[in-house]
Amino acid sequence: MGGDHAPARIVDGALAAARHLSIGVDLVGRTAAVRAELARHQDLGTLDIRVIEAPDVIEMAEAPAQALRRKPRASIRVAAELVATGEAAALVSAGHTGAAIVAAHGAFGMLPGVDRPALAPSVPTRNGSAVLLDAGATIECKPAYLLQFGVMGSVYARAWMGLEQPRVGLLSIGEEASKGNELTREAHQLLRASSLHFIGNVEARDIFAGHADVIVCDGFTGNVALKLCEGLVEMVEDLLGEELQSTFSSQMGYLLSRRAFRRFRKRVDYSEYGGAPLMGVAGLCIVGHGRSSAKAVRNAVVMASRFVGSNVLSRVEQEIAAVAARPAGQPRCSDSAVTKP
Repeated sequence: MGGDHAPARIVDGALAAARHLSIGVDLVGRTAAVRAELARHQDLGTLDIRVIEAPDVIEMAEAPAQALRRKPRASIRVAAELVATGEAAALVSAGHTGAAIVAAHGAFGMLPGVDRPALAPSVPTRNGSAVLLDAGATIECKPAYLLQFGVMGSVYARAWMGLEQPRVGLLSIGEEASKGNELTREAHQLLRASSLHFIGNVEARDIFAGHADVIVCDGFTGNVALKLCEGLVEMVEDLLGEELQSTFSSQMGYLLSRRAFRRFRKRVDYSEYGGAPLMGVAGLCIVGHGRSSAKAVRNAVVMASRFVGSNVLSRVEQEIAAVAARPAGQPRCSDSAVTKP
């Protein structure tokens, strides 16, 4: 029931994923509204779809923790409980981000060795994409949290992006280890002493450059950076569209280059990624954009299915345990991996 275009686009995207992956999908929400959207799909009888009644919805303006206490049968809470009890394998939501985080945390708990959750969206780069975490789940951070974010982001990059040794960068105001606030300076030391492929600090201008595969920061900074990225992409798309339609010659140029323009849009379109995994909780949760289209919802469900198949949770737990067992201050096996972007 969450998202700007719910429940129509949510239902369309979920059914597209069910067709593509041959998986079962539970649609949690107000039964009458959901079934009205399902009636538009002629092949519904061939798909494994269940409708789970949840009479309440967390509205975007509501404070998540208080709203979830007032609405015990809210759709996001009911959906999270399905995963917690093993009736479903993963939770996907395009609704209230804060409510999704609180509901997932309450229903799943945290993985052993992880103190706080982190949202890990993908951002476009020159070389493909990078993982940014945290993007808003944990606003107030300690240095140890950023180390955990680096570990979780590395597991994600290996499982989702197929990278053997992801490069981890710490978002700061300068490349030097002495730059930044107390949080980033202390986190820099922890990351450098870890077994991660830590390349040092990266500045905001380097986010799109592709120097780092995993970019670590606190949730406040990450959310600002993510929203800046989204606004920049939208502005570039709008300006390109205006310029390409401004004159006859540019229109002719567009006709000749529209394939390249379509490729550009695909590279920067958030719907291609589907959503951001909520790392650190002891259950799979994918948080989608509030403006998610049917395509974005489909890809979010595809992401959830792939995460189930790649055992991301157990891999995060194992690597966090390995970091925790490491003596404080012990250097990595190879300091040569610490290079500047």
